[in-house]
Amino acid sequence: MSVLRLAMWSGPRNISTAMMRSWENRGDCAVVDEPLYAHYLSHTRLEHPGRDEVIAAGEPDWRKITALLTGPVPDGRAIFYQKHMTHHLLPHIERDWLARLTHVFLIRDPRRVLLSYVRSRPTVTAEDIGVNQQLEIFNHVREVTGLTPPVIDAGDFLRAPERHLRSLCERLGIEFRPGMLRWPAGPRASDGVWAPYWYDSVHRSTGFESGVESPVDLPDHYRGIVDEVMPAFDALYAVRLR
Repeated sequence: MSVLRLAMWSGPRNISTAMMRSWENRGDCAVVDEPLYAHYLSHTRLEHPGRDEVIAAGEPDWRKITALLTGPVPDGRAIFYQKHMTHHLLPHIERDWLARLTHVFLIRDPRRVLLSYVRSRPTVTAEDIGVNQQLEIFNHVREVTGLTPPVIDAGDFLRAPERHLRSLCERLGIEFRPGMLRWPAGPRASDGVWAPYWYDSVHRSTGFESGVESPVDLPDHYRGIVDEVMPAFDALYAVRLR
């Protein structure tokens, strides 16, 4: 059986966890939630909600994690969906294993990311939201594969989830399943131990939220971060799925 190992690269406070719910609800898909998070925190020692718990529950050795991500798929499923945060792929982590995965990039307007992020972690830098790292990974994947991987903008996606999922499944050579659009509310065993700090809205959800977005009113002291990451976001946005 041909196996699809699908790495979904996102920054924080995107629709990445809802997307993980969507894929897990297919029935033929195993998922893993931010597998490099424990290594990221053990290496950087950054103050994140539940940091010590995340490190204790996870695998801090990135080599063991990448072996897991490229090895047998849990439960013999046809698809192995890997929810990744781009900033977790630290510069010292080797990149050769990426060639064994299929990659998709999930982007969101950095201004909206920041407004959501600071509700759980008030201290934030450009590195924390992972936009520049996302472009670096995208360029690496394109260089080693010779192909432009799919890029999905969260704002576009939420206005037409089914259309985007159908298009993405077609690009990936798999069937779309209607179960990807709805799922039971509540936590999942597949959620990371950080879920109590970040996943309240996802636990209440039963599908993708409406695509109607309110205007962004970003405080002035975050403008420098937006200026630093906006060129990378614009580069990815220009090649998004339409």
